[in-house]
Amino acid sequence: MKGTDRRRGRAAAPDPAAVRGAREADLDQILVIERQSYRVPWSRDAFARDLRKPFSRLDVLAGPDDVVLGYVSYWVVVDELHIMNVAVHPDHRRRGHGWRLLEHVLGVARSSGLRQLILEVRPSNEGALAMYRRFGFEEVGVRPHYYASGGGGAGEDALVMVRGV
Repeated sequence: MKGTDRRRGRAAAPDPAAVRGAREADLDQILVIERQSYRVPWSRDAFARDLRKPFSRLDVLAGPDDVVLGYVSYWVVVDELHIMNVAVHPDHRRRGHGWRLLEHVLGVARSSGLRQLILEVRPSNEGALAMYRRFGFEEVGVRPHYYASGGGGAGEDALVMVRGV
């Protein structure tokens, strides 16, 4: 059923979006998505530093007119690909873009000969948890008080999830 939208049984519209490496010029759009996606968003400087580190990558899913629909930030450490952030603009969610970004990093891990993908996620982020589980991630531990609360509190735990390559 190549070229068919299996959910509806009809031809799928071509997807003009493509994953590519982020550029400094993308940071404004990335920051809009970041601020709409996370309680304690990363700063411009944090993303800019990741563009320069040899072990980190920041890739975007860019649509028509180079509009950033989503992004994924990850580090390659020894034999693991550690997903730091993955987010899709709220106007473009539930269209498979998050899944596509996960497929992208899985492809990077495979082509680099890495052993596994690892990430942390808030237990309260039910949508992300469901997607990660469907993608094959399994919970392997908890990092207590990992996430800053944004209000000066103790912070929320993180579930550590792993998936083999």
